[in-house]
Amino acid sequence: MEQSIRRVGNRTAYEWLAAMPAFLVLVFVVVLNSSHALHARLLQLGENVWDGYYQLRLDPVAPSCNPAMDIDAELARLVDEASAQDDEWDLFEAEPVDPAVMRQSLLAAQQQCADKHAFYNETSERITPAVVAFRTVEQAIASFGEFGMTAQRIMLAVLVLICGLTALFRRHHIALRPMETEMDYRVASGAQLIASGILFYSVFSFREVAFSSGIEVSGQHAVLHHLWIVGFAFILLLSLYQFLFIPKDAKPGGSFLKAQLSVPLYATMCIISGGYFISAGHSAGIGIYLNQMMELSQLFLNVGLYVWIGMLLKRTELAQVVFNVFRPFKMPPELLAVVVVAIAAIPTAYTGASGIFVIAVGGLIYAELRRAGARRQLALAATAMSGSLGVVLRPCLLVVIIAALNNEVTTDQLFGWGVKVFFLTTILFAGIALLTRRGPMRMEAPENVFPEFLKALRPLLPYFVIIGITLVLYALALDAYLDEFSAPFILPVLLLVILVYERLNQEKGVLKRENLNIDYVETRLEQSWEDLRDGRDSLEKTIREATTETTGHIGALLMLMGLSVSIGGVVERAELMSMVPTSFESVWLAMALLVAILVVIGMVMDPYGAVILVSATIATIAYDSGIHPVHFWMVTLVAFELGYLSPPVALNHLLTRQVVGEEEVRLAAEEARGLSFWYRYEKILLPLVTMAIALMIVAFVPLMIGYD
Repeated sequence: MEQSIRRVGNRTAYEWLAAMPAFLVLVFVVVLNSSHALHARLLQLGENVWDGYYQLRLDPVAPSCNPAMDIDAELARLVDEASAQDDEWDLFEAEPVDPAVMRQSLLAAQQQCADKHAFYNETSERITPAVVAFRTVEQAIASFGEFGMTAQRIMLAVLVLICGLTALFRRHHIALRPMETEMDYRVASGAQLIASGILFYSVFSFREVAFSSGIEVSGQHAVLHHLWIVGFAFILLLSLYQFLFIPKDAKPGGSFLKAQLSVPLYATMCIISGGYFISAGHSAGIGIYLNQMMELSQLFLNVGLYVWIGMLLKRTELAQVVFNVFRPFKMPPELLAVVVVAIAAIPTAYTGASGIFVIAVGGLIYAELRRAGARRQLALAATAMSGSLGVVLRPCLLVVIIAALNNEVTTDQLFGWGVKVFFLTTILFAGIALLTRRGPMRMEAPENVFPEFLKALRPLLPYFVIIGITLVLYALALDAYLDEFSAPFILPVLLLVILVYERLNQEKGVLKRENLNIDYVETRLEQSWEDLRDGRDSLEKTIREATTETTGHIGALLMLMGLSVSIGGVVERAELMSMVPTSFESVWLAMALLVAILVVIGMVMDPYGAVILVSATIATIAYDSGIHPVHFWMVTLVAFELGYLSPPVALNHLLTRQVVGEEEVRLAAEEARGLSFWYRYEKILLPLVTMAIALMIVAFVPLMIGYD
């Protein structure tokens, strides 16, 4: 027993050691964003309590003038000085000094001086001990906010390096297929070794270029250069170790060609972009584009927060409780799939991107659809598409990034049209799913459905109360409402409050949940001593596991984003877009070509990196060809989602496979053997056809009816 507890303690210490840097960065970002809202609220409060509070924030400076000066003596002195100057410069005819005008000027100056002294005395008297105490707190929060804004680049670099190292250590980087055989491990590790070497060489070259340019590099810029070098040096060493030592549980043999599919996508992008930059004599290229990524540090830090939000959501009972509400109706599998995909759009919008939501709740969606009798291919299709419809809804981070990079559009415009696109894609998915059903479309009329529904609804009520109270407190205390700007720092706190509620109301015994993402049936030997004593999952354990998993996903996503930006740099520097006309006489031809390009970009790049590339290269072509900016970006979002569901990469399908397991994917293929082409490849075709039709409608129907 003591050995088991000691083993658990070692494991806990190791997990916190690995996750703590990322945890601290994420908490720092939440506190920083909250401090901005708090500071604005304090300024408003100070103005309401003390009229003209902005004048009391600093101690006034005593005026240097004399309000009691002798006007006659000062006038005589000035007249004498003026006469002396006239005698000295008698070559020029100076206008005579009018003593009356000068007296009036002195009287006005004396009055101004008296006003300054009166204002100084009044302000000094108003600075009471209460004002001093209040402004001390307010200015401390303001100073923290200013410090945080300057430290964001460093925080993002730390997050990229720590989480990238963690993802590499766990072999968690995104690839077309997992590593299984010795050949898979050897080829994938070799590619990552080459990629790590290129990254280290590039950031080192960038440092040399920066420090030899003749421009002084200091402060956070100098820290960033050295941070990149040290971080990628560790990644290079770990890559070398993994290349030399293959896991003992790897299957012997393997195919060299098949092993190429196990190479992480970021490594492939790094080798391509690094090869181009080095051959072009611009070895610092990747390092430069990584530094450009730091200029959008707030947005990419929010990506990390959204991943954390997803992993915290994954460990709540909220999704399970919502599913329980629909269970009494005993919906046909196809109809349940439609309901699930439609409802999943809301949390997708709040987790920032479709891939994050699939990682967080994909396993639960798959399990519930299978419970309802859905065939595996349909369940896989709905799981992969569960995060695709919400990227156009408020407050999705992807739309915020688009608006931040493009002054031609606003978030209100994009979200307004996004609601229409959401209803369009939902209707299309429903129509195709129901038309391709294998059985008759009959809904059973279960007995006592409403009593069961009300019984299932009851556990959901406390969540509504908790969410409502938390949001009201934020609104009252910080004047912050749940929108695209506040969601990144409100949602982590909200989910932590929900986790506290669940732990306080958790019955003794092992917590059992039905999400396939996590092994929820924990053994007592894997719990801390307090867990062993009272038989419940501790809040610390839940947060630790969520943060530990978050680090791997953040590393995989941010490394992929960083190298996507580098691929975008290759496209930009190689002037590949110069082969595309800068504008088209036919808006139809322009739209057709841009749709094809956007889908291809969505196939091979992550959404955030793709948005940066499109903003820099393609967007202007669309505008100059007569395509409305809002229309273009709605087409872009739908095209990207189609790309994420399309081979050869099909990122959302890769993440679905990751959360449901390779065995389920294999069983899905066996289950559909001998059926028609549609049902054999339904997991790919159903999302693909839905989004392809939606893309054609979104792209070309507005051109037919006009923008007015």
